[in-house]
Amino acid sequence: MTGPRQKFPEALVPENVKWISGVFAAALLLILLYSNLERFAALSLQIAGITRADRFGEALYFFIYEVPKVLLLLTAVVFVMGVVHTFVSPERTRVLLSGRRTGFGNVMAAGLGIVTPFCSCSAVPLFIGFLQAGVPLGVTFSFLVSAPMINEVALALLFGMFGWKVALLYMIMGLFVAIAAGLVIGQLRMERYLEDWVQKLQERTVFPEADGEPMSWPLRLGEGISHLREIVGKVWLYIVLGVGLGAGIHGYVPENFMVSLMGENVWWSVPVAVLIGVPMYSNAAGILPVVEALLGKGAALGTVMAFMMSVIALSAPEMIILRKVLKPRLIAVFAGVVAVGIMLVGFVFNLVL
Repeated sequence: MTGPRQKFPEALVPENVKWISGVFAAALLLILLYSNLERFAALSLQIAGITRADRFGEALYFFIYEVPKVLLLLTAVVFVMGVVHTFVSPERTRVLLSGRRTGFGNVMAAGLGIVTPFCSCSAVPLFIGFLQAGVPLGVTFSFLVSAPMINEVALALLFGMFGWKVALLYMIMGLFVAIAAGLVIGQLRMERYLEDWVQKLQERTVFPEADGEPMSWPLRLGEGISHLREIVGKVWLYIVLGVGLGAGIHGYVPENFMVSLMGENVWWSVPVAVLIGVPMYSNAAGILPVVEALLGKGAALGTVMAFMMSVIALSAPEMIILRKVLKPRLIAVFAGVVAVGIMLVGFVFNLVL
């Protein structure tokens, strides 16, 4: 004889179905919106009677496209990491990626950046998600540097425009900067310079299964929504301001003036190129035509590469968004470490090629 069959709570099934169906519908809506952002931006300009032929139209298109793109990415990443947080504790994640494995974690994070074709602002949501999951600070910075700088879009365009030697050297040096920057920041132990709300988020542990009771999916998904409200609610305004600044300077690249500062035999041209690039904002695809134009007018390859790296890895809009997550001292250290690495890349390019 078999024992009495265990009764399954009847109310649990409809609740699970309701939550999972709702999340699935929301995911489909997010994918639909994300895949139509370019059409939405173009249609918005068309309705307003504005074209992209002038600088204002291009800047407005950039703003209308980038703001929802970054917010949608942030929404998806934070929600998923909030759910993942209910399975894996921050303590367990730190043990996996810290200590003797820190270098390996930096390499993995930098490698992940190669296959994520994000601009610097779009990479910030994943950066926040990594912090949310308890990944060490230095490892998250390796990804933040790598993702915009050496993704596959940049490498493919560099290969097509300048050949495999330039593309390969760019990838090697970019990975070096990303890994080294993450290692340096990790060794400095600057977690105390995360904003207080981020530190509290990292410390919060969700482990209802510790008492032996499995956590239901409605509770897991609810935790994801809770993270979503907490993080997106704090960061969205900084994203709008940061992308707004990027849109304002997008397309305003004084090529002739910059060529005069990026000559072949001027040692100080590399640091000057980095300083010029920081206030600007673009992704790899957007800045490479400018790079090609500068080289065509006689600028040095290494100097132009340093300019390109600073534009896509150290943009002012990115710093504005990061300000809601990081305290000023940590932002300054991040910018300084990466800037030194970029200048080294510029000098190496000028010396080798």
